[in-house]
Amino acid sequence: MSQHVVPHHFDSANQAFEASKLGMWLFLVTEVLLFGGLFVTYIMFRGLYPDMFHEASAHLNRVMGGINTVVLILSSFTMAMAVNFSKHGKSKETVRMLAITVLCGAIFMVIKYFEYSHKIHEGLLPGGHFSYEHIAHVKAPLFFSLYFMMTGLHGIHVLVGMGLIVWVLLRAQKHEFSSAYNTPVELVGIYWHLVDLIWIYLFPLLYLIG
Repeated sequence: MSQHVVPHHFDSANQAFEASKLGMWLFLVTEVLLFGGLFVTYIMFRGLYPDMFHEASAHLNRVMGGINTVVLILSSFTMAMAVNFSKHGKSKETVRMLAITVLCGAIFMVIKYFEYSHKIHEGLLPGGHFSYEHIAHVKAPLFFSLYFMMTGLHGIHVLVGMGLIVWVLLRAQKHEFSSAYNTPVELVGIYWHLVDLIWIYLFPLLYLIG
């Protein structure tokens, strides 16, 4: 196991951990503000065109969306287990849980790929690219603009999270984490939980409330 060196500008490893954790939470506040703006936009347009939102949301695949919700909830559990195992220096178990978390992320993205492919094939696209003929409301392209913007931005965050998890997985394989130091695993875990939480809001807003 490699020895973690506390940066010289910190008095202790615990102080360094608390500073890192605070930095992560501040970053996540900016993420909440980013998605919060999109949620406010969604609420405003839904209030203006409730009938259109009801009609357009019926063309989303609730089964695929539901499966993705279950997959991300499972990934939150495995990520939490990885953080717990890393605290106890259980590298093998940490690697296993991180690998399952990455797999869940990959499953989520594959399902999203099939969803997007179907929308593109049907012409359920944003703005001027909308060409689907079976939705009567003239503002339907607006719904799919919000759909692709919100789920696409979330998908980018999933990919970033997967990359970070692979990074800590490789470090866990080198036995770098223990009760004395597991900051990267914990911080990546916090990020991943936020990504999952955002989807918990996106799924009912886009797929169910209509």
